[in-house]
Amino acid sequence: MVLALSHENAIIFLYKIMSKISLEPYKGVRDFYPEERAVQNYIFRVWQKVAESYGYERYNASILEPLDLYKSKSNEEIVNEQIYSFKDRGDREVALRPEMTPTVARMIANKINEIPFPARWYSIGSFYRYEKPQRGRHREFWQLNVDLFGNKSISSDIEIVSMAPTIMKAFGAKEEDYVLYVNSRELMDDLYDSLEIPVKDRQAISRIIDKKDKISEETFRDSLKELASEKATEQLTSLLNSKNAIFEKLGDKESAKYLLDLLEKLTKIGIKNIEFNPNLVRGFDYYTGIIFEVFDTNKENNRSVFGGGRYDELVEMFSGKEVPAVGFGMGDVTIQNFLETHNLLPKFESTTKIWICLAPDTAAEEADKVGNKLRKIGINTAIDISGRKLGDQIAGAEKRKIPYVLVVGKDELEKGQFKLKNIETREEKECSLEEIVKMIQ
Repeated sequence: MVLALSHENAIIFLYKIMSKISLEPYKGVRDFYPEERAVQNYIFRVWQKVAESYGYERYNASILEPLDLYKSKSNEEIVNEQIYSFKDRGDREVALRPEMTPTVARMIANKINEIPFPARWYSIGSFYRYEKPQRGRHREFWQLNVDLFGNKSISSDIEIVSMAPTIMKAFGAKEEDYVLYVNSRELMDDLYDSLEIPVKDRQAISRIIDKKDKISEETFRDSLKELASEKATEQLTSLLNSKNAIFEKLGDKESAKYLLDLLEKLTKIGIKNIEFNPNLVRGFDYYTGIIFEVFDTNKENNRSVFGGGRYDELVEMFSGKEVPAVGFGMGDVTIQNFLETHNLLPKFESTTKIWICLAPDTAAEEADKVGNKLRKIGINTAIDISGRKLGDQIAGAEKRKIPYVLVVGKDELEKGQFKLKNIETREEKECSLEEIVKMIQ
């Protein structure tokens, strides 16, 4: 038997169901109201402008990938603890992408004979990791990925690393606001060789080193001793605490010469806030050469902002052909935290430039004609259709942070002269539509 509910009872029934659903978003993700979205759009615009200024071309890919893509190409923590995965209706294991590098490597391998190298690609996309939400970390985030494929020379490393301070400068950051740390996986392998640390233990040791600055010296040594001999632990700890000692020990190695040459060349092109940091390892297993990281120097946000490095073997895993690569990823959450800490976020301004207010004697249809003329010449225009008093209409523009108010009434339409008010300065002028366009543009 089906019971028919009255409209009123149906509303009550639905309310009882919906009232049990939280109005907050899923834990670890964000809702973007217009002001929050404006901040993100600003970040995206800066990313796009800098990437394209270096000649990088934009690509994109689906957020869905086969889980196998990450099992052998990301680090164990991401695969075992952080990845969002499920089985689809075809019983296939699928993942929401936690990073872009395996995806772009797959794409390069898929059309390796068609792509002109060196290839400069960038993307801005969303990613998903199941980790504990905290400052700088969310379960859903957006990231700029910039990669240069098909060139193994020091010039490509210089290009990618030098983009980091270019982006920071584009956001308004000063040199003293951050430090650019650089290290080399090849250098670290040479260091492990010199200490006779077995290859099988190196990934685990590297992850411990990557946490060195966040844990006590005692905890660091105890963690190392679980994987290395006491002698190797003491030697490694001593070397990591002295940057010069590493270069003295490995001075005859190509990895040391290359890194010193890279640091010198980057300094010569004007990057002064750059340092060798032997404690920088970065977590991804696919890195093969230089690695780098931008680190915030402000005590309120003393953390990594973004980083990257060289990964010469990843495309080869897919294609069997060697395609050297170097790149970096920059998340929207960490750069926004940096901008907030250093008071570099721009003031929110509506994308709407003019708010048309209707005088009591004017029909909305008449205002539409004015609005359409402004839109045709490129000025974003909205019309107040609330029917409220003129003062309340102007207050609506202020609340929306729309910079200009245009009053349209019978007299204004007859004369072709309109009152344009600057909300910020309170200055009011009477002018034609042509004059309005010049003022605003």
